[in-house]
Amino acid sequence: MDTDTDTAVRLDRPEPGIARLTFCRPERMNTADIDLITQAKAALAEVDADLDLRVLILTGEGRAFCAGLNLTGYGDEALIEEQGQVPRSMARQKEIADLVARIRGLRVPVIAAVNGATAGVGLSMLCASDIRYGVPDANFAVGYIRAGFSACDMGLSWLLPRIVGAARAQELMLTGRRFTPAEAQQFGLLADVVEPEALMDRALETARQIMQNAPISVEFTKEGLWKSLEIPSFEAAVEFENRQQIYTAMTEDRAEATASFLEKRAPSYRRR
Repeated sequence: MDTDTDTAVRLDRPEPGIARLTFCRPERMNTADIDLITQAKAALAEVDADLDLRVLILTGEGRAFCAGLNLTGYGDEALIEEQGQVPRSMARQKEIADLVARIRGLRVPVIAAVNGATAGVGLSMLCASDIRYGVPDANFAVGYIRAGFSACDMGLSWLLPRIVGAARAQELMLTGRRFTPAEAQQFGLLADVVEPEALMDRALETARQIMQNAPISVEFTKEGLWKSLEIPSFEAAVEFENRQQIYTAMTEDRAEATASFLEKRAPSYRRR
């Protein structure tokens, strides 16, 4: 791959402990193709493997966060010729959905800083993030159904009802209509609406607040919150929580968290 012309994502570290993954094809509204999907998954793997990283910020360049799939071409024509239309289409479907699953399952919390248009797989990636901020001139849409596909795609039929409620998800997914940042905040999809010039500062400030807590405690909390959406009973959720509490209680960082609180100083964590 020619990295000068085909770079679809950029991974940097704006501050110690914080990674930022940026979709950087603004001229294409950061629409997803094989390069963006492949490079984004490689970047997520790098973040997951670096234990010094505590938070990931997900954002885009230009007027879009990610405006969905690139409907003019995904870039896997040679693979279609090699594998056949139906097998390759299914493989492509799984590749894209796997990106959403990796965002949701990332070891560290993901803060989505939504800088613009968000649709289709972009909306799924937003829902798979843990904390979500958006700018006033962003817009959101399911997208898939307006392009002639089912709206149940890229994990959205599981994610969206759990964030905004079943009734609102049904309305948004069956109509495919665009909705505003104010609506997204009202529905619970966005934690807050932030002016464009303050968006990254807000994401970084939230990341710093997260980093005041012990690394393993944060990772367990992220995992526990997502797992509890799947646990069928209160009793089962409590049993899961009990095990998290005993594990974190035995870590060195738990003792450091308590000591730093009592001594009114900044903690020094070791992820141990």
